[in-house]
Amino acid sequence: MPDSTSPVPVLSRIASDASCLHQALRALPAERDASTLAARITDAQDLANTALRLFLTRSRQTSRPSPTDLLLLHRVAQIVKAAQDAAAELTAALARAVEHQRRQAAATSRRGVLIGPTPQQFIESAAALLGRIPALCDAREWPESPCH
Repeated sequence: MPDSTSPVPVLSRIASDASCLHQALRALPAERDASTLAARITDAQDLANTALRLFLTRSRQTSRPSPTDLLLLHRVAQIVKAAQDAAAELTAALARAVEHQRRQAAATSRRGVLIGPTPQQFIESAAALLGRIPALCDAREWPESPCH
């Protein structure tokens, strides 16, 4: 049974939130608006912040970390990085989408010059990063309940 300082509930929520965000990105319609992308950026940043708070809390609780504690801290650091990288990819998608709209509006011909990678490619990259997070939350390696 996990103690009161157990990371399992937080890891469970992180895994669940990452899965939901991953699915939301996969389901984004081709015609997406800037506010939808901005909301997903906020979701990814919130996920990173939750994981970072877990890292800080856990690292402060262990003056002499055991190998199990170090494994947990390593995994949580990887989760933070994946969520932050996903937020950065989504931010790039938003910037690219706005740039494409600007170029199309300014184009004198019917076809504006679009630049790559496309917003969709950035979104797919973010979804792949978020898709890795639930596996990082799998806590079977340490002596607390798994986070499923």
